[in-house]
Amino acid sequence: MNIKPIKTESDNQAALARIEQLWDAQPNTLEGDELDVLVTLVQAFEEAHYPIDAPDPVEAIRFRMEQAGLEDVDLVPYLGQRSRVSEILSYKRRLSIGMIRKLNQGLKIPLESLIREYQLAR
Repeated sequence: MNIKPIKTESDNQAALARIEQLWDAQPNTLEGDELDVLVTLVQAFEEAHYPIDAPDPVEAIRFRMEQAGLEDVDLVPYLGQRSRVSEILSYKRRLSIGMIRKLNQGLKIPLESLIREYQLAR
């Protein structure tokens, strides 16, 4: 086992190739331990070099709608009348505290996603 820090993209690619070779390694073996360490190193490298921003509230709502197969009309119980749903989804109106609570409780959208700042359309 020759493990070193991942500092460059080529280091990362080499580690990914080795992970692929070790993928079926059994836990608590030398290969399994090597796999665990490499996965941790790759994850740290990729989080530092390729961060993924959390979605804004409207993106989070749209994602949950896609996951659950929901249509705009299905949001009426959480956001109010259809026109309000349309305004929210087109970035013309902000979510209220009540809407945020309903979306979190009813659709299980994380509060962290719903309370993020976002720009309204002009």
